[in-house]
Amino acid sequence: MKPSLSETELMLSGHGLTTAQIFYRMPDAKAVLQIFVWQEYDLAPKFPRLRKFLDFWRDEIEGPLHSVVYCHRRLIRPGEWRKVDGEFLLN
Repeated sequence: MKPSLSETELMLSGHGLTTAQIFYRMPDAKAVLQIFVWQEYDLAPKFPRLRKFLDFWRDEIEGPLHSVVYCHRRLIRPGEWRKVDGEFLLN
């Protein structure tokens, strides 16, 4: 079994925060759209975690999917780290 990585380890390995709004229809009222918000650290552009969740939804949950809107943001990027040559101490 693969050990679970911390959020920091995921971010440092290239994962970004992915948020998806999942629109689905109620099983007993097809005219009603509901929204489910899903959020995980995932790898763009293939989004394996989001795809796995959507596959699970299609296979196990009765509410048929209507659409999915997502956004993805890498929270740690190479340009955010820089060398510091000095510091000011305030007493």
